Amino acid sequence: MSKFELKLPQMGESVAEATLTSWLKDVGDVIEVDEAVFEIATDKVDSDVPSEVEGVLLEKLFNEDDVIKVGQTVAIIEISVGGKVSEKATTVEKVVEDVLEETVVALETTVTEAKDTVVSTVQNNNGTERFYSPLVKNIAKQEGITIEELDSISGTGKEDRVTKNDILGYLENRSAKKVLPKVTRELPETPAPIVETAAKTAFVPPVYASKNDEVIPMTRMGKLIAQHMTNSISTSAHVQSFIEVDVTKIVNWRNKTKGSFETREGEKLTFTPIFMEAIAKALKTFPMLNVSVDGTTVIKKKNINIGMAAALPDGNLIVPVIKNADQLNLVGMAKAVNDLAYRAKNNELKPDEVKDGTYTVTNVGSFGSVFGTPIINQPQVGILALGAIRKTPSVIETNEGDFIGIRSKMFLSHSYDHRVVNGAMGGMFIKAIKDYLEAWDENREI
Repeated sequence: MSKFELKLPQMGESVAEATLTSWLKDVGDVIEVDEAVFEIATDKVDSDVPSEVEGVLLEKLFNEDDVIKVGQTVAIIEISVGGKVSEKATTVEKVVEDVLEETVVALETTVTEAKDTVVSTVQNNNGTERFYSPLVKNIAKQEGITIEELDSISGTGKEDRVTKNDILGYLENRSAKKVLPKVTRELPETPAPIVETAAKTAFVPPVYASKNDEVIPMTRMGKLIAQHMTNSISTSAHVQSFIEVDVTKIVNWRNKTKGSFETREGEKLTFTPIFMEAIAKALKTFPMLNVSVDGTTVIKKKNINIGMAAALPDGNLIVPVIKNADQLNLVGMAKAVNDLAYRAKNNELKPDEVKDGTYTVTNVGSFGSVFGTPIINQPQVGILALGAIRKTPSVIETNEGDFIGIRSKMFLSHSYDHRVVNGAMGGMFIKAIKDYLEAWDENREI
């Protein structure tokens, strides 16, 4: 019998794992070549994983909501021989029978082991209507967690089920409570000062909801984004530089050009592709912003691939990537920006379109913010926030003297990794973008 191991494929240099969101095939189902078997999700995109062979699904090695490492085997497929399914899986009933037989044997073994172990911990779901997976119950059994404690743990899985991460998080908090020092009744006349160190991990007390509070579980993508952002803060030494840009010439040029551009190209001309063009030119001038850090090694990227943070309907963000942005003219940039933004909002992006970014741009101005301090998108070393364009009274210098006028201005906020990018380079980078934008040719043809 020939078996094929369907593994989780590589989905980009920064993606090491994914969450299995749903199985599209059941054990015993016939699978065609390139037919999707299961769906996965990362902190960047949802996708399905197709089979590379024709055959029958013999075994599932992971459950829904499990986190899988890249390269791990997710399913076993029995390969068809000569265009037909081999003898063991000639019928769905036979495959299901084999799986059920193995399951019964495994359950009998588990029950026998449980009877031989005398502990006052959770061994089944008696006394509770809540479902717990065998893995969660086994952890509870080993750690001495009672059924009452299990019932008190907030679940983040489907239908509020307690996942492996939920129970492990509960155990961490419980352990932290146990090691807290006791407060003595007698205090010295002069209490010693309390010194907090950066290396000390503070105990985070549990948060309890009152009866009038609404408890809203984080979405799967929300949890992944939260972890991604926390990891970035822990990895990079964040520092920011800000600069104000006069974009009056660009505003006037766009107002004059956008109508004819849409008629000719069938695309809207927004400010974003103009800014992307300026950023791509600056990255070419300052290639040490187009790098990644690997320990004590700096990897200088050959291609300039700019990530464009886009808001999703549920409030989360996704970052599609404009590949080789420095090689696009303004028409090509506008088409790429519009296409990626549209498909991002409609959850139609492919895994390849959200990987290999070398620098990221986020438009905080679209929500009315004047500027922001964005968090670096690892493993990159810089991210630029575009503030809102506002009309402001400004001092205008001329050969005849200074006067006050109304100008369209915006702030650029540059967050960068101070491990490899010093303040001078970080400041000169956004100064180069400012100079390019302020020197815009109002007679430029597109």
